[in-house]
Amino acid sequence: MSNSKNGGFLDRTFKLKENKTDVRTEIIAGVTTFMTMAYILAVNPNILSASGMDRGAVFTATALASCIATLMMALFANYPFVLAPGMGLNAYFAYTVVLGMGYTWQTALTAVFVEGLIFIVLSVTNVREAIFNAIPMTIKHAVSAGIGFFIAFIGLQNAKIVVDSSTLVSLYSFKSSLANGTFRSEGITVLLALIGIVVTGILMVRQVKGGMLWGILITWGLGIICELTGLYVPDAELGMFSVLPNFSAGFSVPSLAPTFMKLDFSNVFSLNFIVVVFAFLFVDMFDTLGTLIGVASKADMLDKDGRLPKISGALLADAIGTSAGAVLGTSTTTTFVESASGVAEGGRTGLTAVTAAILFGLSLLLSPIFLAIPSFATAPALVMVGFLMISAFLKIDFTDYTESIPSFLCLIAMPFMYSISEGISMGIISYVVINLICGKAKEKKISILMYVLTVLFILKYVFL
Repeated sequence: MSNSKNGGFLDRTFKLKENKTDVRTEIIAGVTTFMTMAYILAVNPNILSASGMDRGAVFTATALASCIATLMMALFANYPFVLAPGMGLNAYFAYTVVLGMGYTWQTALTAVFVEGLIFIVLSVTNVREAIFNAIPMTIKHAVSAGIGFFIAFIGLQNAKIVVDSSTLVSLYSFKSSLANGTFRSEGITVLLALIGIVVTGILMVRQVKGGMLWGILITWGLGIICELTGLYVPDAELGMFSVLPNFSAGFSVPSLAPTFMKLDFSNVFSLNFIVVVFAFLFVDMFDTLGTLIGVASKADMLDKDGRLPKISGALLADAIGTSAGAVLGTSTTTTFVESASGVAEGGRTGLTAVTAAILFGLSLLLSPIFLAIPSFATAPALVMVGFLMISAFLKIDFTDYTESIPSFLCLIAMPFMYSISEGISMGIISYVVINLICGKAKEKKISILMYVLTVLFILKYVFL
């Protein structure tokens, strides 16, 4: 009787019958989505720790931000979309803003917080549509593909498959590692990462649910076997640590104190800070909108005009999640494209999101396991996320050079200049300048906002 009552309550709350779904389907969809994106709990602390942040605190912040933002998605929009700190945006945070531009991670968190506040304002007004419509679709595709290249490159570096050399970058030398005695601490992990990429690729081809997560677990499992048999020897000086979970402190939740409320507003009024905020905002906005539209179309949620009803609620959940995540201590929280896996399982309502949010909450108790997962085990997931994102480049019209050349410049700038924001600015500047000089500006209906952005980006290069 109680199950019937619960089913009735859930049906009324999430409008299950109206959306032609049921409790069981929604819960399975939520578990599936969580499984496909749980890798973020291992990857995010690895990436953000490069900026000097405490890995344990980042893990807790990641789980809490994902839980809170996903619950808001269910509350504000009743959609089966799951949110977490976004791939690409975390890389921009750690490698471009902190390591590249020299800001502290506290200032970077402040930029994320401010971006979230701006996004909240844009989400409750019509400004977001104006910005979305101003940027040509071809540049949006290029941004997505460029981030894919950037993420894959970072994955290869984290696994030390790609290393510094006299030619800037080159393949890791197994011969040298055998000669200098570092193979058992470093070389073996490079080999395991390469195996992991192949294994993850095979799992994706076989359409195994949670293929990326399984890829991480298998690679990590091989690492554990290697450590237990003496094939892998941890060496802290080389940055190679034990891959065995440390349960000495029990299953306690890592303290949030090292990152909670660590915002630094001292650089808020500098031009560089504004550029960083804009880059976060731009990537977050178009990544979110693209994900929402792409996943919603697979679930037949779009109306006859190709619009997504209640998109304002979905964007608001994303925006509040971003600011809340920054306060907790993590990079931009955004809607994950992996939500498509839950939709493919039949998820159609916020109950799918609530299920995934509960699992993110429960994951807090398993921190010793997630924090022991090494970067060589998460690298295959980064490479495969890059593969999934690069497909956006296929949507670009290569017969029209005024479209494809700016898109190409946008794409290559991200990995080669090691910066997502440089790619965005190169794409926008070249798109406007090429079309203007070639007399195509009126035909392309380039908006005033695009000209404003172009001028701002050029001024940035002149004065910064």
